[in-house]
Amino acid sequence: MRILMLSDVYFPRINGVSTSIQTFRRDLGAMGHTVDLIAPEYPAGSGLTEPGIERIPSRFLFFDPEDRMMSGRAIRRKLPELAAAAYDLVHIQTPFIAHYTGLHVARGLGVPVVETYHTHFEEYLYHYLPWLPAKWLRAGARHFTRSQCNQVDAVVVPSTPVLEALQGYRVEKPIHVIPTGLDLECFEGGDGARFRRQQGIAPERPVLVHVGRVAHEKNIDFLLHVVQRIRRDVPDILLMIVGEGPARKHLERLSHRLGLDDHVLFLGYLDRERELLDCYRAGDVFAFASRTETQGLVLLESMAVGVPVVALAEMGTRDILAPLRGALVAEHDIEDFAAQVTRLLRDHRLRSELSADARAYVRTWSAPALAERMVDLYRSLL
Repeated sequence: MRILMLSDVYFPRINGVSTSIQTFRRDLGAMGHTVDLIAPEYPAGSGLTEPGIERIPSRFLFFDPEDRMMSGRAIRRKLPELAAAAYDLVHIQTPFIAHYTGLHVARGLGVPVVETYHTHFEEYLYHYLPWLPAKWLRAGARHFTRSQCNQVDAVVVPSTPVLEALQGYRVEKPIHVIPTGLDLECFEGGDGARFRRQQGIAPERPVLVHVGRVAHEKNIDFLLHVVQRIRRDVPDILLMIVGEGPARKHLERLSHRLGLDDHVLFLGYLDRERELLDCYRAGDVFAFASRTETQGLVLLESMAVGVPVVALAEMGTRDILAPLRGALVAEHDIEDFAAQVTRLLRDHRLRSELSADARAYVRTWSAPALAERMVDLYRSLL
């Protein structure tokens, strides 16, 4: 098959959507399918040399400097060129320019169109438009999502709770749960001791790791309060926050206000091929408190290197955490979350058992197996 994907984000923009696209493109390609991608051009290097990626001129977004807005007109002009490529199906990955131009292209080519619902906007928008009533924003997000999902032939979601949410929105098109899998070979290396030396962290210091976009909806404020509580029992606790995003300055101010300057380390983006793996391995526990994830791929990444997880089982993380393997599930309560982390830091035997179980469990999330499910969906539409 020849598949055309369209997305409003891709590397060098680091987030779960970029990772998901990269993973499925690689595994579908390994199965003999051709997957081309239309994505924005970024000013700081856009990976133009990567085969099968067409970069579209884009412009700066003043309210979200990490992202870009592609030129829809530039994509529509490519319709004759795309028709000559004889694509079998269009797969839209994001709900902005990619959605509307993806529909236009699919109709022009006369092929089916699939869309992956990556972002739960109902629990997202009020962080960025706080001057509008949350009730209005939630209603608007539901209407927006329902309208877009009902415009395509099938919808892909990464977890069961997201499927349930879309059903609650009265999405009428078929919805398929197909998570993003992991390339387990990518998580076989890493040197945590080296990373600790580079960052000046003592080998025996208890370290929590959080990886993800540093955004308000990730609930990192909560984790800072958790660290403040853990300090009573584990005075030298350190939280490493990996990533960038619009909430960083706010979190730095909050960390200072809570007296955590020596207990929180903001690391920014790390290179996925080496630094990020070292960072995961440098941690004793992976802490995650987001309540809006559609999947929570970083939980699986941490488990793949044997770092046990303490997290909230809400929205997309529910599917990962439901078997209670390689992880402890905490309540959205500072005392309970802190107690779970402290228990894991103090109980070396439990941490070792969860570490081994995490490595075994994550094998069930193999990327090639999940790519097979995507192919089955594509074939059903053809």
